[in-house]
Amino acid sequence: MNAQLCPEKHKALLSGMVIPAHPLALTSSRQLDRERQKRLTRYYIASGAGGLAVGVHTTQFEIRDQPKMFEEVLRLAIEEAADASLNRPFVMVAGICGPTDQALKEARLARELGYDLGLVSMGGLSDWTEQQLFERMEAISSIIPVFGFYLQPSVGGRILSYEFWKRIANLSNVMAIKIAPFNRYQTIDVVRAVCESGRTDEIALYTGNDDNIVADLLTPYRFVIDGRLVEKRIVGGLLGHWAVWTKKAVELLEDIKKRLQNAPNAVSYDDLLQRNIEITDANAVIFDAAHQFSGCIPGIHEILRRQGMLEGRWCLNQKEDLSPGQMEEINRLYHQYPHLNDDDFVKKNRFKRKINDVKEDTNAVS
Repeated sequence: MNAQLCPEKHKALLSGMVIPAHPLALTSSRQLDRERQKRLTRYYIASGAGGLAVGVHTTQFEIRDQPKMFEEVLRLAIEEAADASLNRPFVMVAGICGPTDQALKEARLARELGYDLGLVSMGGLSDWTEQQLFERMEAISSIIPVFGFYLQPSVGGRILSYEFWKRIANLSNVMAIKIAPFNRYQTIDVVRAVCESGRTDEIALYTGNDDNIVADLLTPYRFVIDGRLVEKRIVGGLLGHWAVWTKKAVELLEDIKKRLQNAPNAVSYDDLLQRNIEITDANAVIFDAAHQFSGCIPGIHEILRRQGMLEGRWCLNQKEDLSPGQMEEINRLYHQYPHLNDDDFVKKNRFKRKINDVKEDTNAVS
């Protein structure tokens, strides 16, 4: 029988949450910095995130060349989350990638460690047919509940058909889909496929469109299906962008949810649409869109380094660092959009001790 996502966590996932993609903390010798790695996890919990995605792109794919480090990083995150003894659902997502044999091995490891969902990447499989990709997803879903992932082609993903996503949505153990094609046409394909699948109320949609985060969260998707109007929303985000300034991301999502709940047809969203542009500008800098995202991970690391969360920007790939001009652009972000960062929150909370619980309005955990 398929491993199942517990109802409480499924409900929380459907309600929408901030799920940061967990970075990898390294020493100057490019060994795992265990204390800073755990501190990052505590920071995300203290910020009010609803879960964590570990072993994903932001954790660096090269970590899979070091299996012991890969497993230890997965283990540290889930142990730190368990030690927090939260009285709210906290959803742990493990990245799963590679050909079927590798993906199944990673799915088993994630399940053994206690992860709730597997975020299944189809990156690097550009020569596979959609049937092969579907069979791989079906096999993974027999081991662990699945968080689907539509990855943009410019960073290793591929275009997938509406029919493919409808078949994926009909897999009973697919609980969520991260939509990250950075393209409105393909975003609509996924949402419509879920609405047409008959599992509309069972699958949570999350944005990975870093170029359109706020607008994705504000937009109602409506389709007439079998003579009936069906509405579906993207309820949260699973984002590398939310690996930084996470407290502000949590506040943003809560603001959006409250506005949609209280007066969806009567509230002006002009300020939020302006925030969308500001966040997109920030993402372009941090993720290094100007250089085809080559400085993406160092950009994330630089923000965390400035906050004292990381010691340096080091990556497993020694050639990976900020692109020319990226540092100057990060400086611009701090001057132009000071309201986007959570530096004050981090300054007050060094996250050196265990976190027992975090209320929504917590402002000090030390």
